[in-house]
Amino acid sequence: MAVSWRSWLANEGSKHLFLFFWLSLNAWFFWKTFLLYCRGLQYYYLHQMLGLGLCVSRASASVLNLNCCLVLLPMCRILLAFLRGSQKVASRKTRRLIDKSKTFHVTCGATICIFSVLHVAAHLVNALNFSENYNEDFLAINAAHYRGEDPRKLLFATVPGLTGVIMVLVLFLMCTASTYAIRGVLKYQTNLEEHPPGCFNPNKTLLGNMTEPKSFEELFPDYTTEPFPEDLTFPEPLVQSNFMRICSKEPKFQSHFPETWFWISGPLCLYCVERLYRYIRSTKPVTVTSVISHPSNVLEVRMIKDDFRARPGQYVILHCPRVSGLESHPFTLTMCPTDSKATFGVHLKVVGDWTERFRDLLLLHSNQDAEILPIFQQRRYPKLYVDGPFGSPFEESLNYEVSLCVAGGIGVTPFASVLNALLDGWKCYKLRRLYFIWVCRDIESFRWFADLLCMLHSKLWQENRPDYINIQLYLSQTDGIQKIIGEKYQALNSRLLIGRPRWKLLFDEIAKYNRRKTIGVFCCGPSKMSKALHKLSNSSNPYGTRFEYNKESFS
Repeated sequence: MAVSWRSWLANEGSKHLFLFFWLSLNAWFFWKTFLLYCRGLQYYYLHQMLGLGLCVSRASASVLNLNCCLVLLPMCRILLAFLRGSQKVASRKTRRLIDKSKTFHVTCGATICIFSVLHVAAHLVNALNFSENYNEDFLAINAAHYRGEDPRKLLFATVPGLTGVIMVLVLFLMCTASTYAIRGVLKYQTNLEEHPPGCFNPNKTLLGNMTEPKSFEELFPDYTTEPFPEDLTFPEPLVQSNFMRICSKEPKFQSHFPETWFWISGPLCLYCVERLYRYIRSTKPVTVTSVISHPSNVLEVRMIKDDFRARPGQYVILHCPRVSGLESHPFTLTMCPTDSKATFGVHLKVVGDWTERFRDLLLLHSNQDAEILPIFQQRRYPKLYVDGPFGSPFEESLNYEVSLCVAGGIGVTPFASVLNALLDGWKCYKLRRLYFIWVCRDIESFRWFADLLCMLHSKLWQENRPDYINIQLYLSQTDGIQKIIGEKYQALNSRLLIGRPRWKLLFDEIAKYNRRKTIGVFCCGPSKMSKALHKLSNSSNPYGTRFEYNKESFS
């Protein structure tokens, strides 16, 4: 299967370009800081004492600062949902790049862990060098109190050492290392004009006990009074043997001002403000209007909330204090509020402790498979809070002229809101043809949205657009030919296929009937299915059709 460079660039190009830019930025920060501490005049004496450990510790710290600044930005869900809106970011490529925010967040987190290890290891070397290379001439830059001091005292009996140990134990939490007490260990020289690094300062005792000679050459015949050449960036041993400048002042050293807070304060404040806004917005509980128990352990919850607005494809986070005071879970909206109705809903599959407890609270004392109660007759449901909505890649499914939506089992939920939006009116969207593929293991699962699919099919036939949506239902596991029960599902029975989709033939057929068009591919299902579609989206075809791949990823 040949790879199409045109399709590969469309799917992977912007992601890899951004990754290359991010890697280059990290490399530039590391190398720039490394050279500063290796060759900078203000760090000459400190570098003479600590050597390579100083350069590596500070260079890794600069990379940590950069990534600690970036790691919180992908978690600003409201900001991303705002930017993802088609009116806010005009470029589809940019919006698709925003969908990779979770991957970028994980990448920044992994980088922080790796460089934290490097940073801590370099500081361990620094602690050893502080002890072994104790400088009696410049006491101000010594972290040790005397030569040969046990380095373990510097690690476990000092604020910097203890903070470093704690930093490792709490997944390298670098914020604690930005305090003044820690940064105060490494100092730089401030009076370079009065005391250039490496210049000779005669001992005061020697000068007090000797008669001053007529010239400096008589006292120190091996040295000259010529200054350093101006083009030298730092003194070298060979140069020091031929040039020596006399200075009358001792070098002055100053601790670094904390820098980490300058890097993380902006994103941290933005994240905290967003969290506060989300908390205030979600404090009012929603009104649960109905609860429906579907086959195959799927529960549908319909709700109403004042001033709640959402776009098809978005998701919300549900929090039920009676289930868990700390645990919340994301669920894709299967029904969005419109101008004519304020109801919105989610479908959730009961597969864990949280969903089981949530189902038991909602369907308490009910033995019916389906329960829909009017608001004036409904019983007291537990308090339920909704945080969101938040953006997802499936918002783009309505912005392509042709879209291919592939769902596996309960992964159909993101497309349910899209189908509901088309049922309310499809002419306002750019979408003109939709391929809808749904793969399930048991026949009963199709009944979750069988009514919705039939209503949409009937509506499009009445409007003389039967080719607007192409529905294909695949039953992957069966003992024989089965059909969806009920006469009203005849439109779906004719589209029910046994087995798994033959993806290569399906892509070729779609490409053939949509020559030289860009098709949006959207998948929410098992990893194996997702990888197969991703690979086919990057493959070439003889029809000039380009497939752009999108995948659901909660952030």
